[in-house]
Parts: sequence; C-alpha cells; structure tokens
Amino acid sequence: MVRPIVLASSSPRRRELFALLGLPFQAVDPQVDEAPLEGENPKSTALRLAFAKAQEAAMSHPEAIIVAADTLVILGDKILGKPGDGDEALAILEALRGKKHRVISGVIVLDAATGEKREEVADTQVWMRDYSEKEIARYIGRGEPFDKAGGYAIQDNEFRPVARVKGCYANVMGLPLCHLYKALKRVGVNPPATPLEACMGFTGHECMVTRRILGYPGR
Repeated sequence: MVRPIVLASSSPRRRELFALLGLPFQAVDPQVDEAPLEGENPKSTALRLAFAKAQEAAMSHPEAIIVAADTLVILGDKILGKPGDGDEALAILEALRGKKHRVISGVIVLDAATGEKREEVADTQVWMRDYSEKEIARYIGRGEPFDKAGGYAIQDNEFRPVARVKGCYANVMGLPLCHLYKALKRVGVNPPATPLEACMGFTGHECMVTRRILGYPGR
C-alpha cells in the first residue's frame, strides 16, 4: 500500500522545495504556538516546533507519513521572527546588514500510524552583504519581508541580500532537502529524485555540502 504523505506547512517555499523530490503529497496548515521557551536553545526550539506541527497534522491524517519543519534565523543570541510591519522589517534588515547570522531548521518525519519519528537539524551560516537604505526601502515596498523569518528571502533576485553561505542553501529558503531526504529514507520512503539533481537544479546554487550530508563519495 502506498502511504499518503502530508507536508505540515503553509509556506509556498516549503511546498515548492518538497515537490522537487518527486513525491505526491498533500499540504496542510498546522496551527501551533511558535513562541520559544525560556532557556531553550535554537536547535531544540526548531525541533520542538517542527514536532508540534507534525503532531497537529497527524491528528487529522492518522495513516500518513507527516513531514514538518521549523526554521529560525538567529543573530547573536536573538531569534529574528517574521516582521509584523514596515518598521520592524527595517529594524531587522538593518541589524542583519553586513553581518553573519545562522539559519537553523528542525525537520521531522513522523509515521502517524506507528509513532516512529526521525529528526534532522540543519545549521547554515549566512553572511549578508552591505545593502543600502534605498535597497531596503524598495524591498519593503514590494511587501516581501512579512512572511519570512528574518525578513528576507535568499533567492530574491532583485534584493540579493546574501553575500555567501556556509552550509545548506535550501535550508535558508526554509527546507533543507538533504536532511529531509535522509529522514524520509529512514522511515522507508524513497523519493524518486535526490537532492543532488533536484535542489541544485532548482536553486542554481552549486551545493558544497550535499555529498557530505548524504554520505556520498567525493567532496
């Protein structure tokens, strides 16, 4: 029997990235409280929130394989969420400008029928370029920052906010495909496409970490 697959995410970017693996899936919008807990480290927060999303989706899809993720943007010791208005977007983008930060995603694959769970964490270092105030204003004017943690999209070809990354590029977009691929394989799901062919073709970014993450020979 082919098991249904449910992606617990309302993010268009996550849905687009997940589709690259070639698996049929249904997407749902889980409603969970995404507030971090006091004293909780970012990796624990990302995994906890991803698992909460997976559990929420499993309640209405008890026979499915559930995929969920949560992505955090961290500058220093501060988690940067989605800006609520233009002033907050401006403050976040100014704080990130010219600096290095981290993007951490927790990925959960949950077999809702058995309770079997696999988890992965992706941690990418991101260096922002020294963009101008006018560039920030144009980006905010387009309405782009408001549904994105940290207020930016790495793939935005007009703003181009990122100078370079160390680690998984797709993670910064919201779904680290190599880590997800590993977790899916561990619960017996075999995606038709691998990140080597799917992710790099989609992003146009030559990934330097895919082979290491997946344990392939080579760099």
